[in-house]
Amino acid sequence: MEEIKKVRGFQDIYGENAEKYRYIVNTARKIFDKYNFKEIILPYVEDVSLFIRSVGEETDIVQKEMYTFKDKGGREIALRPEGTASVVRAYIENRIFAEGGYHKFFYEGAMFRYERPQAGRYRQFHQIGAELFGINNPLSDVEIISLVKDILDVLKIDTRLEINTLGSFEDRKIYIEELRKYLSEKKENLCEDCKKRLEKNPLRVLDCKVESCKDETKEAPKLYEYLSETSIKRYEEVKKYLKALDINFVENPRLVRGLDYYTDTVFEFITDKIGAQGTVAAGGRYDKLVEQLGGPPTPAVGFAAGIERLMLLVDELPQGEDLIAVIPINDEFNLLALKVANKLRKENLKVELILKTGSLKSKMKVANKLKSSYVIFVSDSYELKDMLTGSQIKYEDLNILVQTLKNS
Repeated sequence: MEEIKKVRGFQDIYGENAEKYRYIVNTARKIFDKYNFKEIILPYVEDVSLFIRSVGEETDIVQKEMYTFKDKGGREIALRPEGTASVVRAYIENRIFAEGGYHKFFYEGAMFRYERPQAGRYRQFHQIGAELFGINNPLSDVEIISLVKDILDVLKIDTRLEINTLGSFEDRKIYIEELRKYLSEKKENLCEDCKKRLEKNPLRVLDCKVESCKDETKEAPKLYEYLSETSIKRYEEVKKYLKALDINFVENPRLVRGLDYYTDTVFEFITDKIGAQGTVAAGGRYDKLVEQLGGPPTPAVGFAAGIERLMLLVDELPQGEDLIAVIPINDEFNLLALKVANKLRKENLKVELILKTGSLKSKMKVANKLKSSYVIFVSDSYELKDMLTGSQIKYEDLNILVQTLKNS
């Protein structure tokens, strides 16, 4: 019978990679908690119009990458390609805004994009992210950036922070027309995607990774020169606060991000260790998105990070708990070994009951493969072996043995 294989672009996460995945998520959760962000758990599917209206009809996500289908009711459904739009939809639909004050949420889970699989990038991938609604103060931008940096620092991942400001939508209207005029003269040398972007979303041309497009935009008008005094002042305050926290950054005037909803501050944390697609976490402000999707005017800022990319950059996992292998010396003591393992686990110790049948030697091979710190041989007594030193001590009283392990 033919072997069934996973769908291209999807992956099984197990072994050390599963440990890295859980370590990254647990680290992020601890830091989200320190910043007092509350979890929100979102559906995997949404009405396709949510992403068309938020992410942007001309973005690569909507044009090329979304998994869409009709459900049995004839509704156009999409597997979520990103998290922010879903959080905003939940914020509006559940009238969280009516509770007053500002709101801070975090999420984690799978996203789906039909794109070419490559290192750290899959068609089903996973993200951690956070969103802060209801505050327009530049402090909120820096709070999000600081949160991301804290996560990366704990994970011991070296990155550089790049920042830019896109100003308000009003600031960009004049600039976009000037940029479109400039790029129209360079159109023949742009890639096919950027030729299409030229009409609908010329800002995206600045972010193109194709070398010919990079060359043609080197002398393009600078967005910063078209910003209002309010936007410039805001950006200067963000930089001041980052410096006050000793958060190093590089200003990148070409940084525009790939989604239409961003305003003012945008940022990326970038590594040089995983090739050209080196962004591991990114985000920015989206002060008009809640209103665009039918909610009240609400300033907002957030970020997302790809867990698979972070997994590539986590070099070492923290030391885990000592593993205790429990081995019955023969089948006569299986029941007693089961009871010993159960008692140890109730004492919050990490235990592997060696289930393999056969010789004591074969059971020890399993204990060694599992990198057990201790082995307990169960017979009429209990013999504890320290796998590091090789020393063995016999105990008649299981309670004394348990206390010894808890104190070790």
